[in-house]
Amino acid sequence: MTRYLVAIHRADDYDPSTEDEAMGREISALNVEMVEAGVRAFVGGLQPTSRAKSLRLGPGGQVLVTDGPYLETKEYVGGFWVLETASLDEALEWARRAAIACKAHVEVRPFH
Repeated sequence: MTRYLVAIHRADDYDPSTEDEAMGREISALNVEMVEAGVRAFVGGLQPTSRAKSLRLGPGGQVLVTDGPYLETKEYVGGFWVLETASLDEALEWARRAAIACKAHVEVRPFH
């Protein structure tokens, strides 16, 4: 079994208050199915990038802490699953269902 990160990408200006109850039910149902199938190792939703802190190693080994995300992009990871599946194809099938439930772009990447 290989572990895969299934990351949900959101636009930087995404407003979570636009998510309706139907979407919440779809995501909850998908989570239940993942648990029942024994593939879900971990799941987490993330706060907006405005709540992020970035740490950078500077000269002399000092670490600088700043407000905001490390990278300035137009999209960010809004949440993710860590799935443990028998194949990439299986992970992609779960990710396809995640894209539908979350109404978002999804990235699948294996762990080392």
